[in-house]
Amino acid sequence: MRPYSLLLLAALLSAFNGCSQTGTKKSQDQQTQLIKVGGGCEGCEAIYESPVPFDRLNNIDTLPDFNESGPKISISGTIYQRDGRTPAKDVVLYIYHTDQKGNYSTRGHETGWGKRHGYIRGWIKTDENGYYQFYTLVPASYPNSQNPKHIHPVIKEPRKTEYYIDEFLFDDDPYLLKKEREKRDPRGGNGILKPVLKDGMLHATRNITLGLNVPGYPKKK
Repeated sequence: MRPYSLLLLAALLSAFNGCSQTGTKKSQDQQTQLIKVGGGCEGCEAIYESPVPFDRLNNIDTLPDFNESGPKISISGTIYQRDGRTPAKDVVLYIYHTDQKGNYSTRGHETGWGKRHGYIRGWIKTDENGYYQFYTLVPASYPNSQNPKHIHPVIKEPRKTEYYIDEFLFDDDPYLLKKEREKRDPRGGNGILKPVLKDGMLHATRNITLGLNVPGYPKKK
């Protein structure tokens, strides 16, 4: 193959790869332009592995385990701005959790952080009312442990870096300790869910306040 043909092929491949990147990858590449908040957060960059670009995410998602055997639950709520009153739109929420055996199980084709977080994960973006909702199964505690069952959440606001907030926990969990129930400075607000059984499925609500007890978060002027 002639040299100019090789150059043309390389240019075409580069253009194709560039077009195939989602808006989430582009956002990741612009990290230096964002306000850094939250301190360290191992694995929070998994939020950029969304299979759908951020601008096309819905405010409702069904996690891949929902149709499997186990206690089904709907979790919903409103994400508010730092004042705790104004609904925050276009906030991306990434969640992941264990399976019914307490493992972050995979299906063999995961890449990136999916190899550690497992296949039970999802991405949501709040609507103009700050509303979000997702359907999943109640996770199990880690095998041979007394660690309370939980769902990991990561937040990505416009113009800020991603950061974690306190886990979704379950009020009826016997492993949920008093110190966790009485925690004074939960990141994002209280994450303890109180599920209610209705129409054969559990329902729970958690409202979130952006930046609450999050290190480095800009103070309201």
